Amino acid sequence: MKRTMDNSSPSPSRWFRVLRRTVSGERSARKSSTSSVCEDILKKSQEAFSSGKTKPYSFRLEQLQAMVTMLERHESEFVGALEKDLHKPKFETILSEITTVKNEAIYAMNNLEQWMMPEPVQKSMSSFLDSCFVKKEPMGVVLIIGGWSSPIQLCLIPMVGAVAAGNSVVLKLPQTCSHTAGLLQTLLPLHLDNNCYQLLSGQHIELLEILEHKFDHVFYIGDSMTGRQVMQAAAKHMTPEKNPCYVDKTCDLAVAARRIAWARFVNAGQNSLAPDYVLCTVDVQDSLIHELEICIHEFYGKNPQDSLHYGRMASLDQYRRVKDFLSCGQVVLGGQTDESERYIGKD
Repeated sequence: MKRTMDNSSPSPSRWFRVLRRTVSGERSARKSSTSSVCEDILKKSQEAFSSGKTKPYSFRLEQLQAMVTMLERHESEFVGALEKDLHKPKFETILSEITTVKNEAIYAMNNLEQWMMPEPVQKSMSSFLDSCFVKKEPMGVVLIIGGWSSPIQLCLIPMVGAVAAGNSVVLKLPQTCSHTAGLLQTLLPLHLDNNCYQLLSGQHIELLEILEHKFDHVFYIGDSMTGRQVMQAAAKHMTPEKNPCYVDKTCDLAVAARRIAWARFVNAGQNSLAPDYVLCTVDVQDSLIHELEICIHEFYGKNPQDSLHYGRMASLDQYRRVKDFLSCGQVVLGGQTDESERYIGKD
């Protein structure tokens, strides 16, 4: 008896291979789409922040007031959206969502000017001749991952803080509360600056794919499992904080050089407050290098390797790590090394 194979019906194994390729292709296409959207939004947010638009007091105040105005004008619409999403009673929505955010924004508006003022700090023996203060600076582009349990509160309260601090914002709206998310997606661009504050929404916008991009700060409130994923993904982009110095023609170069040299070379530079790099205008570059050379000779003599006041690297690993930096750029002072002593310094 002869059995005829029907080629029009694929075998189960072939069917599953086709299915896997299809699903994989859909995921790749979705990931590519998400990545492209995120890149565009992140680029716009970075450009807006770099322009300095978010930093002035007047702009921050204006945006905070716009958030209050939005909540007041559209209170009934927010009540309706939350009733559809969470069956939340009107009183509870007004009290725990709308009024809470409004109070947060009003508090920020009332205190914003004071928050932005430099704070004087107590001087130490090494800084008693200096003007010492703490000046708060915005972090950059902040990602806010909106929660679904209280969507207005968990989206907008972090946004109040980010706006008040002078950051640009990328807000990922919660997928679960579609009516509230849709309302926020409609109203926020009508009230807030569209370049500085961007929205991400839609079922195909995957959270972990968003976190593949580098944000300066991430705000998330939610379950611990997703929280661990957020922390793990965000940690890939964490970079150490740097301490730069800036010098131009308005500075006393001799004084600036002494301060930079002392802070950089004390303990062979192995301290967290040491200047990591110096930015200067072209017209003072050569003079600053000359002043630094004078300071180094004054502090450590003509041969710092023989000085009792010049330290050594803590380990060979640290020595080799720092030595590798010498291959980057042009060495204008020093560059002498001695592995037997873990010494890197000025000859």
